[in-house]
Amino acid sequence: MANLQGNTVGAYEAKTHLSKLLEKVEAGEEITITKHGAPVAKLVPVRKEVSAEQRIAAIGRIQQLAIGLSLGGLKVKDLINEGRR
Repeated sequence: MANLQGNTVGAYEAKTHLSKLLEKVEAGEEITITKHGAPVAKLVPVRKEVSAEQRIAAIGRIQQLAIGLSLGGLKVKDLINEGRR
């Protein structure tokens, strides 16, 4: 594949060499597809299953992100009513 630079490939090249790209993705690589130099899609390996430990870790990461976040004194009910206007 002539235009494959690192893990980025143009749309035409991706169409032309899809089978080879899929082999790379199956081996664990991620491929970004660009159109006129701008990223438009990403080929990533499919995760077969997520273990209970992975789920628990993801929940923990989400909980860490939420620490310190607030509504600044607003109430959820007020936000819902504002959205209905």
